[in-house]
Amino acid sequence: MTSYLERFAERHPHLADAVLTVALCACMVFGAEVSTTDSTAPANPWPARLLALACAAVLFKARSHPRAALAVTAACAAVLTFLGHLPSPLLLAPVMAALYWVATLTDARTTSWCAYPTMAVLVATSLSAAPIGDDFMLRSVGTVFWLLLPLALGGLSRFRRAYLESVQTRAAHAERTREEVARLRVTEERMRIARELHDAVAHHMAVAHAQAGTAAHLAPTQSEQAQKILKELVGTTSSALLELRATVGVLRQTGNPEVDTLEPAPGLERLRAGGRVRVGRSHSHGHH
Repeated sequence: MTSYLERFAERHPHLADAVLTVALCACMVFGAEVSTTDSTAPANPWPARLLALACAAVLFKARSHPRAALAVTAACAAVLTFLGHLPSPLLLAPVMAALYWVATLTDARTTSWCAYPTMAVLVATSLSAAPIGDDFMLRSVGTVFWLLLPLALGGLSRFRRAYLESVQTRAAHAERTREEVARLRVTEERMRIARELHDAVAHHMAVAHAQAGTAAHLAPTQSEQAQKILKELVGTTSSALLELRATVGVLRQTGNPEVDTLEPAPGLERLRAGGRVRVGRSHSHGHH
């Protein structure tokens, strides 16, 4: 039920504030009729009703102006207690709501500067309106207790909001850190693959260079041996091309998928065919 009311208040804040304002001011009007055996409520109800309307005007904006709402509601409650009304929780309901918003929306120092003078004023006006009797504890300790309750609830709400904000901040920082670490690992992996590619291609090119040099040296005198070396050269270049294609394919997969092309890498047979065609053309060119 509580979570439903919280979600409703978040979705419809103005409607929730209006309903709460009406309820609090109605409590103030009813609280003006409360009395004890030692104190009788004033017979004229109109001051309480008019002051309740004044409280309603500021409580509707208590979320955006909590200190102004507290000042007005505290002044209205002080007038009523000075007129002899008992400071019951019903009469103090608008002040308690304003204190809650002050404690929730401001820092601890501002809350203290607002709350304790309010308590002192209300206790003083309440005690000055009636002789000391059995209701002394209600007018002094009772007033302080009812005003401390919204302060405690508002402080808990402020701490809870600060905790949730810190959790969200840490989660966002962890997400950014995780993304940075992932990008760093991808970069390191690409560097490692690039080094291996360089080593592999350099090895095959060195072998191919040696084979080509040997074949050129043997071609005038030992043509059969030169042809054998040229066949081995075809295998060496094909292996180099295979490793180059495979490594470049891995590098493309670890890159940005939005810029990678969707064309599949050539297969083994296509590479071998391409290697033979290129070597064959080179050989025929040398023959001519």
